[in-house]
Amino acid sequence: MVSDGRSYSHTFSDEQTVYAHLQFLAKSTAPAEILQRFRNLFLGEQEYAEPQVWKALSRIVDSYNAPQEFPFVLNRSCYIFINCWLPQPRLKWAVAELVELLEVEPTGLPPCWTAKRLRSHVRRFTEGEHYQALRRLAKALKPEQESRVSESQTLDSLIIRYPYLYDHVFLTQASTDEQRQDVRQMRHTAQSQFDQELFQCMTAQPPQEPQERLIWQPPPDPTILGDRKFREAVKHFTGKVDGRHTYPELAKLFVNQSKSTPSYRTFKEELYEYITASIDTKYGRNRFNQRLYTELQDTLSYYDGQKLTETLLTGTCRKLLNFMVVEGGHEPSHFVFLDLTNNLGATPVTGLLLKVVLICRRVKSDLEKRFSVLFNHYSLFPKNQVKWLVESLENLNIAFSLMFGGNKLSW
Repeated sequence: MVSDGRSYSHTFSDEQTVYAHLQFLAKSTAPAEILQRFRNLFLGEQEYAEPQVWKALSRIVDSYNAPQEFPFVLNRSCYIFINCWLPQPRLKWAVAELVELLEVEPTGLPPCWTAKRLRSHVRRFTEGEHYQALRRLAKALKPEQESRVSESQTLDSLIIRYPYLYDHVFLTQASTDEQRQDVRQMRHTAQSQFDQELFQCMTAQPPQEPQERLIWQPPPDPTILGDRKFREAVKHFTGKVDGRHTYPELAKLFVNQSKSTPSYRTFKEELYEYITASIDTKYGRNRFNQRLYTELQDTLSYYDGQKLTETLLTGTCRKLLNFMVVEGGHEPSHFVFLDLTNNLGATPVTGLLLKVVLICRRVKSDLEKRFSVLFNHYSLFPKNQVKWLVESLENLNIAFSLMFGGNKLSW
């Protein structure tokens, strides 16, 4: 029998050889040279300068498991460079170049069967979900001034602004631990940058000297809400929401009260009062409060006679977020959220959602996932057609930073 040159498997060390080499390049080589070497390695156009790296990649490509495993290897390889370049504004251009490089047709015939298989695997990679996530990231890294000016740009061009969406937009159920770590690092970097910019904007003070005061410019706010809406949002999330208590204080009072609640049924009634206390009375009376009450009464009603548990609390809060934001995935139902936002505004509605998260921190990721469903659903809409969603995303950014970031201040 004639062999086709493929093996049944490659070793874990082959992947590590490739990754270690790319990590070395990321730390020691200019992006322009990296892009050329990346093209030589993964498109097989020229003999690669590091024979041991090419041999390791060849064993990966030539294994029978390559169709399943190669996409993860290539995705991980891309993120090695992305995570190196993203924290450096002057290097972000290279991310888009790297992603677009994978769609470039190689010049000339492949020099060997391995190179031919490699090109085939890369082509299939560009048709899969990993590459779609990379394209979305690359699109989001357009120059900031361009994204601010062009209102006709689609919503997905803003993804880089919302670190809390990264896990749900850039990862899939099939993502490896390494890819999750890469995205987690990217999220941490972006979140830290936003936290710092928000902190600087909130704490900036004009200089004392009159001459310096004349030329002093305050730091720009880190959102795209505009100065008035930005300041209103910060004041709302840090101020006395009921005239006496901040959001965290209200949540703490409610949690303490819930510890002595006699039954789950009673807890749901108290939760209803906790939520509706922040809703405009006129709007609440116009059906919303009744719908909310019915939703809560129908939630896990089998357990109404039991004591409140952490499991019941989490399940109830999760159901509440689904009701108020979006239910479903492929065909999302979000009439309630649209109605809330149109009638109350993005900032007060974000405050309602914050109330839920602050009494049960476990559902923060559920809220992030709910917003990722909306983001994906409207991703190709021009952002000027979904201003209600953009404002909600921006408000959630502010709220998360103020409540869960490292800088807890008040105005």
